[in-house]
Amino acid sequence: MNKKITLFLFFSICIFDALATARFELVRRDRQTQVTYNGTDPVVQTAIDMLHDDAKRVTGQGFIHSREAKNGGIIVGIPGKDAVLDQLLSRFKVDISGIKGEWEAFKLQVVQVKKESYLLVIGSDARGAAYGVLELSRLIGVSPWVWWADVVPEKKQQVSLPTDFKVVQKPSVQYRGIFLNDEDWGLMPWSSMTYEPTDRKGQIGPKTYSRIFELLLRLRANTIWPAMHEVSIPFYFTEGNREAADKYGIIVGTSHCEPLMRNSATEWDVSGKGDYNYVTNRQELLNYWSERLQELQGAENIFTIGLRGKHDGMMQGVKTLAEHKAVLSQVLPDQRELLKKYINSDPTKVPQVFIPYKEVLDVYNDGLDVPEDVTMVWCDDNYGYIKHFPDDKERARSGGNGLYYHVSYWGRPHDYLWLSTISPALLHQQMSLAYEKGVQKLWILNVGDIKPAEYQIELFLDMAWNIEAVSKTGVSAHLLSWLKGKFGVPEAKSLLPIMNEYYRLAYIRKPEHMGNTRVEEQDPLYKIVKDLDWSEAEIRQRLNDYGKLSDQVAEIARHIPLVQQSAYFQLIKYPVQSAAQMNKKLLHAQLSRHGKGLWNDSHKAFDSIVSLTAQYNQLEGGKWNRMVDYKPRDLAVYQRVPEQEATGSMAPTKVVLHEFSAMDFKYNTSRVRTIDGLGYTGKMLAIPKGEKITFGFSALQKDSVQVEIRLLPNHAVDGKELRFGIAIDDQPMQEVSYKTEGRSEEWKLNVLRNQAIRVVTLPANDISKHELVVTALDEGVVVDQVIIY
Repeated sequence: MNKKITLFLFFSICIFDALATARFELVRRDRQTQVTYNGTDPVVQTAIDMLHDDAKRVTGQGFIHSREAKNGGIIVGIPGKDAVLDQLLSRFKVDISGIKGEWEAFKLQVVQVKKESYLLVIGSDARGAAYGVLELSRLIGVSPWVWWADVVPEKKQQVSLPTDFKVVQKPSVQYRGIFLNDEDWGLMPWSSMTYEPTDRKGQIGPKTYSRIFELLLRLRANTIWPAMHEVSIPFYFTEGNREAADKYGIIVGTSHCEPLMRNSATEWDVSGKGDYNYVTNRQELLNYWSERLQELQGAENIFTIGLRGKHDGMMQGVKTLAEHKAVLSQVLPDQRELLKKYINSDPTKVPQVFIPYKEVLDVYNDGLDVPEDVTMVWCDDNYGYIKHFPDDKERARSGGNGLYYHVSYWGRPHDYLWLSTISPALLHQQMSLAYEKGVQKLWILNVGDIKPAEYQIELFLDMAWNIEAVSKTGVSAHLLSWLKGKFGVPEAKSLLPIMNEYYRLAYIRKPEHMGNTRVEEQDPLYKIVKDLDWSEAEIRQRLNDYGKLSDQVAEIARHIPLVQQSAYFQLIKYPVQSAAQMNKKLLHAQLSRHGKGLWNDSHKAFDSIVSLTAQYNQLEGGKWNRMVDYKPRDLAVYQRVPEQEATGSMAPTKVVLHEFSAMDFKYNTSRVRTIDGLGYTGKMLAIPKGEKITFGFSALQKDSVQVEIRLLPNHAVDGKELRFGIAIDDQPMQEVSYKTEGRSEEWKLNVLRNQAIRVVTLPANDISKHELVVTALDEGVVVDQVIIY
């Protein structure tokens, strides 16, 4: 009897173990998995072709394509459009309610009965199905940056999924994409002379755009604003570009100064007649727009409406705000009539955006009427701080709200076109707030040349795809996961604090801003590299901090496999070490001007930047030649620093009595939020309106005290005020405003140092203990540091 029980238990365990370990084999080195897709949507077939290549990268085996379902195969389709898929959905009773009727959603599910199993890739629409297919690429370990950053996937014998595998995903934001901008020093020369050589100067052709669209598809993006500077041939002037967008399912839109799909910076000079002036040449502009709309019938586009100057300037023919408003009030209905005539008889069915950028925001605020179905696309101030959040009325618009955000910029007070160092924590904080305020229709990121903004691009698009997932784990965890996917777990854990510190130091001062120069200023003094307002102690501490980062990056490089060295250089070594050398170049020059350093240290740093950039452009046998330029626009900050003596003294070291960061504040509500990774010390406190933070400090033996409050230099969230209150002990509260206007001098200082600063003198009683109280009087108050002198 005991023997029978033992045998029964043995066989039961074996059966249970077999069931527990049963898995669906996605890819294997010794065989090809069958993929069945019977549809005709180009983007789905494109995604399947990409998956086929990815599988070969991982196991050496691709996929077999078939129109019939085969046991152990992958079935791709859209319910109601594919009979094979519909039969399996019915047979296995698959619930698709989570994606039915949704925009670009997908469900992956392994279904199994006895020895028969399938992996179903179910899309709510064509792009949803394509994203589902490319989710399989992620599951087998292929990075979206497999081509654009040469991230080589790990070779594997097989990749399998549990038999109960089930995933449902859908986007948080409907339209998600990038703007290729300021392409003069990277993307355009690289494309036209290296990757896709052409006799047509300035051409970015379909081979290049296909690579860009492939990246966007992998990142689950669906929208592009193509490159549009005068140095580049317009997107629609190059044969094959439109077809490439169709193949990859990418919707083409245009920036704030390109109405109705016309890149007027260049196209007007070719196709227009007379002045680009709606006031004096209205009919020719209407003809010009009509020509493009007729060409685009049947294409998938998002149309920008409105009018600015030919390239990022104020509209011609108007001088006053009233004139500007009057002309735009005529332009908008005229453009809508053209859309009605050439694109859709119901213009409310045509995706349209109105972008109140720079001076156009003033016109909008003056009462310009924008049709209800048009998406309002708000903007940051070009330095990562959003200028306007939709109010209740704007949130209720049927066209919804969008955002145009920068991680690369050309313009005042100073460009940052070289290294992409916008704080990921700032990007997350601003975009999360925008999402909470109803900005959920369209997100566009100005990425410059794409490289080296790889991480910010993926963070931005991951948030646009699933903002809750990113916010739940936090930015640091997201960055760690990103690093793991490129370099493995041990190296990622070592790199995470390095990259966090890299972004923190650049938040204090971007590499491009270390020369204390400016652009677009009348005073010639701003064109000359000069001292920053930092003491010798501050300078030496910063040099030490960057020196450590550079050394750590070099040490970790020794442990990176040869196959990943190229990706490591592009994503880690070049940006970190170049930023370190830029700081060394300019800070050693500042010390040397005052006789406290050696000029040769500055010059060696300059040579290192040149050498690092040359190395980048030689990677992968010259694949990236001309993509990276360390001196965009040849500004003074990028040059070797001239040897000169200072005419004044260095900034003295200030005597600080007490210094508090976000970690030191006390508060009695969970509504006050700590923002990790942001600020001079790596933490900030977001204080809701009406809430307060406090901290105690010892006696000062003074009847008054000077307090310096340093805050996130954001803009008023409600568009009206941005104020805090401050008091010591039971003294009356002082109300302090720090809202900036336009491109004021204060705003320029704020974005260059990433802090808004207010200095307040407060009365203090001669007692042993004091308490400083800071109260948020408006929404949007975020505190970085408090210093008592």
